[in-house]
Amino acid sequence: MPRHATYVPQGMIPAVLLPFDNDLAIDESSFRKHLRDVAAVEGLSAITINAHSTEVASCSFEEQKRVLEIAQDEVGARLPLVNGIWADGSIEAACIARMATQGGASALLMFPPAPFTLGQSPAMALAHFRRIADATDLPLIVFQYPLATGQGYPKDTLLKLCEEVPTIRAIKDWIANVPHHEWHIRTLQNLPRPVNVLTTHSSWLFSSLVLGCNGLLSGSGSVIADLQAQLFRAVQKNDLTEARRINDRIEPTARVFYADPFVDMHNRMKEALVLLGKLPRAVVRPPLVKLERSEIALIRQALVEAGLLDKNAARDAA
Repeated sequence: MPRHATYVPQGMIPAVLLPFDNDLAIDESSFRKHLRDVAAVEGLSAITINAHSTEVASCSFEEQKRVLEIAQDEVGARLPLVNGIWADGSIEAACIARMATQGGASALLMFPPAPFTLGQSPAMALAHFRRIADATDLPLIVFQYPLATGQGYPKDTLLKLCEEVPTIRAIKDWIANVPHHEWHIRTLQNLPRPVNVLTTHSSWLFSSLVLGCNGLLSGSGSVIADLQAQLFRAVQKNDLTEARRINDRIEPTARVFYADPFVDMHNRMKEALVLLGKLPRAVVRPPLVKLERSEIALIRQALVEAGLLDKNAARDAA
């Protein structure tokens, strides 16, 4: 299996969507096309699969394995693949990590275990990551949730993880707190063994990138990877005039994708790709449900405002 052995998670990393047929099975042909469409964007450093954006919580182990196989077949020779590790228990997480390693993934995105919503200690977090690190030599990306969820890692815990688990090379930062986010950037990226901060604050991406993130990992990259890549390059060049111009195009999409309820974000992105003619249908697995036509109309308008869709050529969502 192709594997980019020296990959360090950084730069522009879109997280792709997972299309389904009307019977809720994976639509493999549409997924292959979606992967090719996203991978064709200039300036990507990797693509993420088996994450929130692919509705991983609704996918079986065998389906996650198949998602990785398809992604390897379509784009794995060109781009590193970041494979999400979603499991409530550390033993299952290590099993998925071994599968992803054998399947040719180049890095692993570590979702926090759901039991941490009831409380966690540094010892628990360390035990979880050590078990996974023992199962794979791949670089690990810590998914940092907001602390209010109970699944986010406090500063001392995160520093302990970075110190004692040498394969942790980045965090996907969803802390949702600007001063704490800036602390991540200033502290983690300047450790003796630097840990990159990949922002996933996609509803305020421009502001986040200006603070100095070394990358971004975003589900909205499934729709606007080109705009996000342009924004990242402009900020890296310190061309804030150009960055603001691109951000003005991104803002309408962020407004509709990340509206309440937040859980519908990737549902909305599927509808956007249908409107753009890039997916045949926007089917999601329960407990997610089809969006109302009134909300789809708002997504259509946002795509027009962003310059992604001609208002006269907009097609109805399936």
